[in-house]
Amino acid sequence: MKRNIFVRFLTAKSPYEEDVEIVERKGLGHPDTICDNVAEEVSIALSKYYLDEFGAVMHHNVDKGLLVGGISNPSYNGGEIVEPIELTIVGRAIKEKRERNLPVEEIAIEAMHKWLKENIRHLDTENHIITKVKIRPGSKGLIDLFERFREGKVPLSNDTSIGTGFYPLDELEKTVYKAERLLNGAEIKRKYPFIGEDIKVIGIRNREKIRLTVAMATVDKYILSLNDYIDKISMVKKLLLKDISLGSNLEVEINTADKYEDESIYLTVTGTSGEHGDDGQVGRGNRVNGLITPYRPMSLEAAAGKNPISHIGKIYNLFASDLSKAIVETGLADEAYVYIASEIGKPINQPQVLDIRVKGKKIDSEAIRIIADEMLDEMPNLWKKVIEGKYQIA
Repeated sequence: MKRNIFVRFLTAKSPYEEDVEIVERKGLGHPDTICDNVAEEVSIALSKYYLDEFGAVMHHNVDKGLLVGGISNPSYNGGEIVEPIELTIVGRAIKEKRERNLPVEEIAIEAMHKWLKENIRHLDTENHIITKVKIRPGSKGLIDLFERFREGKVPLSNDTSIGTGFYPLDELEKTVYKAERLLNGAEIKRKYPFIGEDIKVIGIRNREKIRLTVAMATVDKYILSLNDYIDKISMVKKLLLKDISLGSNLEVEINTADKYEDESIYLTVTGTSGEHGDDGQVGRGNRVNGLITPYRPMSLEAAAGKNPISHIGKIYNLFASDLSKAIVETGLADEAYVYIASEIGKPINQPQVLDIRVKGKKIDSEAIRIIADEMLDEMPNLWKKVIEGKYQIA
């Protein structure tokens, strides 16, 4: 089948070629990132259940979620949660099959608790958070589109939507991503247990100079006093300056809203601002490459929680990232941007348009079209990697 694949030269300057660039990452414990990851965990759990019980992933979308911040009273040596966080996941799913009521809500709640226990160390899922699900049956039209998958056919797109991707990451993007991943790494948490999971990093490059502004929750039971807090923030700053390894071109500031004279500092009981200072929502955070990059192509689609079979908002963004990476890593270009648009009711691997923009000294447009065609042929199998947890969603 002939597809609408366009390969063009990327003529505009890339962000790293400009004087100023901004990149953001909302870390593991940020309320928005919690919502994304929990929604995705619910989708994966439902997919596995349907696969085990019925031999195929069935229609669902659990891509709406809201975290309502609680009320806490953090203090040196350990404070308390006064009013718990509330986390609600909302969506659609098959809840009845073959005259059986399916345990959709129970599966969702179990998946939510599992992710929270494994990732937010000091959040007690029994006392610090109330988890809810509001999942209803899907519309007949969208369920019917989904049925082709169960028949072994290429699924039909459940929406007219857009996906985007780019590769490779530039120095600022890598630096922002590395900073958050470093502070939320298992080794650092063992060595510096006072570092909470709620870490947001914004990087600004002004010509050659990179400045990281880090908002980092601290866990109050490991903080003995104001002076202890100041010393520990200083330790983390030195750690970042050493491990990011950009020399004099890197500047790091941590918790710039602190007012030491008033003892107003970023203390939490649980390691996330969701306990008191912030709320969260699915889709407001990182894109599927783990970053927020306003100088790059981005889709507003929330990939988290969407079914991996027919929901273009997930599939096309993952595909665009994969294709741009494949083009560069096979030596067909130095840089690639991918834009792809679906049409509801059409096979997922027959997009309305696949627009590929590349940069490099030697560009083989035909070879790029071939690899794009091959990856579109494989698109109906992308779901397998999703439910195996091989994709980063936030």
